[in-house]
Amino acid sequence: MDDEPRDSNRNRALTATRFSDLEPPLSEPVLEALSLSGFEFCTPVQAATIPLLCSFKDVAVDAATGSGKTLAFVVPLVEILRRSSSAPSKRHQVLGIIISPTRELSSQIFQVAQPFISTLSSIKSLLLVGGVEVKADMKKIKEEGANLLIGTPGRLYDIMDRMDILDFKNLEILILDEADRLLDMGFQKQITSIVSRLPKLRRTGLFSATQTEAVEELAEAGLRNPVRVEVRTETKQQDDSASSRDAAPSKTPSGLFLEYLECEADQKPSQLVDFLMKNKSNKIIVYFMTCACVDYWGAVLPCLSALKGLSLVPLHGKMKQIVREKALALFTSLPSGVLLCTDVAARGLDIPGVDCIVQYDPPQDPNVFIHRVGRTARLGRQGNSIVFLLPKEESYVEFLRIRRVPLQQRKRNDNVLDVVPLMRSAAKKDRDIMEKGVRAFVSYIRAYKEHHCSYIFRWKELEVGKLAMGCGLLQLPGMPEVKHHSLSTEGFTPVEDINLEEIKYKDKSREKQRRKNLQAKKEAPQKDPKTHKPNKNANAASNVIRKKTAKQRRAAQTIEDEDELAREYRLLKKLKKGTIDEDEYAKLTGTEDLL
Repeated sequence: MDDEPRDSNRNRALTATRFSDLEPPLSEPVLEALSLSGFEFCTPVQAATIPLLCSFKDVAVDAATGSGKTLAFVVPLVEILRRSSSAPSKRHQVLGIIISPTRELSSQIFQVAQPFISTLSSIKSLLLVGGVEVKADMKKIKEEGANLLIGTPGRLYDIMDRMDILDFKNLEILILDEADRLLDMGFQKQITSIVSRLPKLRRTGLFSATQTEAVEELAEAGLRNPVRVEVRTETKQQDDSASSRDAAPSKTPSGLFLEYLECEADQKPSQLVDFLMKNKSNKIIVYFMTCACVDYWGAVLPCLSALKGLSLVPLHGKMKQIVREKALALFTSLPSGVLLCTDVAARGLDIPGVDCIVQYDPPQDPNVFIHRVGRTARLGRQGNSIVFLLPKEESYVEFLRIRRVPLQQRKRNDNVLDVVPLMRSAAKKDRDIMEKGVRAFVSYIRAYKEHHCSYIFRWKELEVGKLAMGCGLLQLPGMPEVKHHSLSTEGFTPVEDINLEEIKYKDKSREKQRRKNLQAKKEAPQKDPKTHKPNKNANAASNVIRKKTAKQRRAAQTIEDEDELAREYRLLKKLKKGTIDEDEYAKLTGTEDLL
């Protein structure tokens, strides 16, 4: 943390505007709260946005992540509420709403806002997010009241739908943070419903690092003649041409150095471990494609002696809310360590002291790339980012450059410890690791199929043999994508002379239950097929099939394959929604026998 004073000076040089110099002037209680929190100078987005909102203008703000957007709407919100609450507010009179896409981000905004909201004696704020029983929130509102609501769209919509006691007629300000993500996550229906219940004569702010077409439509529908604020950093392109040495606007923080590392899928684990070994004293976030991938790497990395003593903290959206909160709090408190996560930790979260971002898997949505890397190099500080790319994915570099996100190539270290044999050894010793490896492999392929940049990330060109080695698999699972689409299995060496059924859980209670289930399965009465009467209709149908041409039979098989894939996709959606658990999913798809 020795660099903080220099970073602070650098930030001060870049942004000469003090909060006390803004027009219209901020109130003394807010200036005092800013001073106590260590804020004296505005960032560019704060200097541009706060005066506009305080002057009763609607704003649509497009600024690089990590640029200080939270204070850019919290400060004017408090100033607007101070003016409107000169007379004591009624207990259930809602004057302000802040909506953000995730529980973690809503909780963070709530915490950041508290020192400023506390300067308003008559305003009661309330955090409304999932993970808490909705009846508990309703009871709290009835008993204590609420004038400022901060939360996620789903919970806010639920509360507004259930409680007529809340009065929105005098609402002063609505803030939509990470507006593009709100829409990407399928909250459009809830957002539309919430906005429709609010008075049109209000202030509205849309804040995002990427202004998508959907955000533009929302701005047109929800804002009245908005002022568009676009704040970009300047970055230097590092090549020999004079033109590229000129400053170019970038969507990433100015202190961020972005790199990419090109390697095969079976080499990625060794490159990751080598990087973590060399940066043990740093605070690192590693992003994976799916929750199952986080579960696997969170289980297998601690088994590697090279990473002994390194704090590894898994975090993903399928964890229970209390577990997610504990994981985030633990990583935030650590001076060094590694957060293994999905995009649940990609947006808006301000985790102090993050030195580096590793994107082990590029995100499905390219817009998320800049949000991921924005977890470091925040507010003028320095930071590094590296994304792992397969050789066939190299055109992603040019794609990002066109989107004003320039990457430099990082030289691959070929003299690294090969950790794949160690991962496979861990899988042999613990069934839990073996099963999680298979789930990570399956989930990765299916997520890869849904990539937004499918012309770059072509799933039919995936080399699943190398991918399976990179997941430490002992044998290739017989999933439909592998069986029916001729994906390359080159590079995979199955472990010979091993019976997967005999691999035990290290957890003795789990192993005992597994053995019990196997025994029950063996003892279950088997139906004798000879006792069944012949089905005349079935015989007739088989005769018809025999008479079909080879072309017709191939067409029928293709339809069966497509039906099987469609069925598995429906089951996968149920798994994501939590309608079924992973064990039920494995049973219904037939992958439990592979484990």
